[in-house]
Amino acid sequence: MDRATLVASLMAPPEPEGEDLASLPGAVGFIEVRADLAGDPDTDWLRQRFGGQLIYALRSRNEGGAFVGSPSERAKRLARAATRYDLVELEGERDLTPDLLRKIPAKKRLISWHGKADLRGLKERFERFSAVQAKLYKFVSAAEHASDGFAPLLLLKSLGRSDVVAFADGEAGFWSRLVALRLGSPVVYGRVSSGRPVSGDVPVARLIQDYGLPELRPTEKIYGIVGNPVAHSLSPRLHNAAYRNLGHAALFVPFQAESFEGFWRDIVTGPGLEQLGLTLGGLTVASPHKEALADFAVKSTSMVRRVNSSNVLVRNNGGWMAGTTDPEGVSVVLADRGVAIAGKKAAVIGCGGAGRAIAAVLDEAGAEVTLVNRGFDRGDLASDLLGLPFVPLSEFDSRGFSILINATPVGREDDDTPFEVAGACEDAIIVDLVYSSGYTRLVSDSLNSGRIAIDGREVLLVQVERQFRMMTGRQMPEGLGQEVLAWDPPVAALV
Repeated sequence: MDRATLVASLMAPPEPEGEDLASLPGAVGFIEVRADLAGDPDTDWLRQRFGGQLIYALRSRNEGGAFVGSPSERAKRLARAATRYDLVELEGERDLTPDLLRKIPAKKRLISWHGKADLRGLKERFERFSAVQAKLYKFVSAAEHASDGFAPLLLLKSLGRSDVVAFADGEAGFWSRLVALRLGSPVVYGRVSSGRPVSGDVPVARLIQDYGLPELRPTEKIYGIVGNPVAHSLSPRLHNAAYRNLGHAALFVPFQAESFEGFWRDIVTGPGLEQLGLTLGGLTVASPHKEALADFAVKSTSMVRRVNSSNVLVRNNGGWMAGTTDPEGVSVVLADRGVAIAGKKAAVIGCGGAGRAIAAVLDEAGAEVTLVNRGFDRGDLASDLLGLPFVPLSEFDSRGFSILINATPVGREDDDTPFEVAGACEDAIIVDLVYSSGYTRLVSDSLNSGRIAIDGREVLLVQVERQFRMMTGRQMPEGLGQEVLAWDPPVAALV
């Protein structure tokens, strides 16, 4: 089985005792010291705490870095680094001077370029840079859209070399660094967990958790989640774990897209993936694109048509069918907890696509449903579509409700709650669609008050299992999701 080499980028001075370096997974082969951000740490100190190899990078402002010194200062630092580091990154547009090349042996050269270019521009740069002998050649293309990942990937496919690294940067281009490994790119970059995050750079530990790296398995199909934002999603971790378990030759990646219309044109129906020898097997869809999806699919389920929202796209007789697993995500977990929905007074906070689908399934099950939303326009739209009453969030009171659903993003990035649980019925069930590394405040408050709380990860697992079956035609192995997330549902109060 093929293996990739993991590179962890150090983008800030290391922690005083080197805890961030010592905690790096053993699979990491290189630390890249971004000297323009992290300074020049003592290499002996680094090697005492990390057993792999070291890369020195002094990224210039012209190529998205922070170094603004003189050419002579730059050359001096690069030449000095060559005496202490295993590889030194040389920018192809400014560092390939005869004097500097004499001081840095070919086996230590990593010739790089970062910027905006199409496939033709990338090929032209490769021809120039590869005239200089080096260990590796790296091309990182700036990405505004997911489709910007195609140029570096097509470069890799056309070259067929094992000494070229090419991918697109940023959130929109992140998917390309994963596919690049299947096209011959020998390394993949993540970051050391400490320091400021850079768009599109995830901790190297997450590359291992979500994508099974450094092992590279055969890949024939691409699946993914498209949304904005989407980097927080746990779907890649769950789907890819199931692919590995079942021997399914596929890869699940996050696609960040501002426009679903552009994504559909460039990724779904465009020629790029086919040119790479890959097939798009299916998509899950996150906010804010759930309402747009049904406009592009050939067919839609009855629930999608009722709520005007979809979160999964599957192939159907050569076309695409839009479906939604948002209703099952809540109805199944409530059923698993033995909750009878009929006759219960329920409030759904958040009238986006997920909220509308959940409100619809609760209504169909016999609950007395109230829609709640901060904005009036979306609340009125949901009320008209579903024929259910709407209350603005500013006027909402949780008293008297037995089922409360948070279908907003509130609590994902902060410690806020969309509503107070204190007034709800003492035996109320609170469902939070939001998930994070731990319990959200809404879940914690609910548990502390003695109420039943359903965490967003429990809802996610139900949806992922359903989506996996819809897209692949196979069952996700039982219990795999909880094992992968190392998580058990909250069933008792915290105090």
